[in-house]
Amino acid sequence: MRGLLEESFRAAVAAADPLKILAPHLPAPPPGRTFVAAAGKAAASMALAAEKSYRGDLEGIAITRYGHALPTRKIRVIEAGHPVPDEAGEAAAREILEKTKQLQADDLLLALLSGGGSSLLSLPAPDISMEELKTVTRGLLRSGAAIQEMNTVRKHLSAIHGGRLAAACKAPVVALIISDVTGDDPTHIASGPCAPDPTTYTDALEILARYGVSPPRAVKLRLEKGADETPKPGDPVFVRVENRVIATAHRSLEAAAAVFRANGVEPVIFGDTLTGEACEVAKVFASVVNEIRKHGRPWNPPVALISGGECTVTIRGEAGRGGRCCEFLLSLGIETGGVWAIAADTDGIDGSEDNAGAVLSPDSMKRGRDAKALLAKHDSYGFFGALGDLVTTGPTRTNVNDYRAILVT
Repeated sequence: MRGLLEESFRAAVAAADPLKILAPHLPAPPPGRTFVAAAGKAAASMALAAEKSYRGDLEGIAITRYGHALPTRKIRVIEAGHPVPDEAGEAAAREILEKTKQLQADDLLLALLSGGGSSLLSLPAPDISMEELKTVTRGLLRSGAAIQEMNTVRKHLSAIHGGRLAAACKAPVVALIISDVTGDDPTHIASGPCAPDPTTYTDALEILARYGVSPPRAVKLRLEKGADETPKPGDPVFVRVENRVIATAHRSLEAAAAVFRANGVEPVIFGDTLTGEACEVAKVFASVVNEIRKHGRPWNPPVALISGGECTVTIRGEAGRGGRCCEFLLSLGIETGGVWAIAADTDGIDGSEDNAGAVLSPDSMKRGRDAKALLAKHDSYGFFGALGDLVTTGPTRTNVNDYRAILVT
């Protein structure tokens, strides 16, 4: 059963592999130059795929997470900080913006964007320092804010996000995007450097207040001043801009479902938009598992309950190790007593640890110790690590958010 669960996860990741899916979406070369601006956890693999298949000449810069680089010939790959931005990303983002400003009407800006780009393509607004941006980012990461809310704040502290990259470009823009957010709206993926931004400075202030994040003085002043808004829907700058989402979480769920179906298990896709606290979402699925076990409803086993999306883990006080996928599984195990399940992030990193996620088995709760105490201090990594049940893939160089499958037999 573990093998089947892991096979389904590999299929989900493969469905979003840039080296397999990018080529058909590449635009025709322009009369002039093509400059590639790539950012995100998939940036290096998207850049390599572009080099392999683009019919014209190109140059560019790709910013990806540390440890995610690949060898390229024409597009320079730079590694930078994620989920907290750093100076390496700042310098590379500044260079991308400057080279974008140099493009002319007969050139092309080819933006290759994926999850993680909000942090990696971080160029603070002129009145904000990188240290101040780091402080706000850390606060938001601990607060439990949804990624869309985090990106609303980041757009209004940036010189490049929220459509500002496209606005700085005189050339046509084609953005090819791998979605890691629920809803697949380009404005939320990598904080939408080439997409119109419907949010405002007021929205950003309200989000910080809602989650109790106290920003540095310069950040607060910038948001309160509210000058130089991001370009909005309907802005003429976007007439020459195309944002095209080429991989989504739902397509990956469908690929995983095919694996279960081929192995005689009925797949049920719950959707790719699940959000909320990981441990609470797990309780909802546990009630479904218990209903199937006890009454054979609403589906007869064997059945695979498949879902995607991005849960959150709100940290209060000191915390152990573990991301939202492992936290989901630990809560699920406590509520069900144990069941076959996998939860893993398609980028290969659950939170800030070295694992993609973990596998839960029917006897995990018997083999493990102190499950409730470890869940209370957010140390799900410690629980599954002690059992040898972590799923470790290394960087997958793609990202369509979390993958979860519960196999009820």
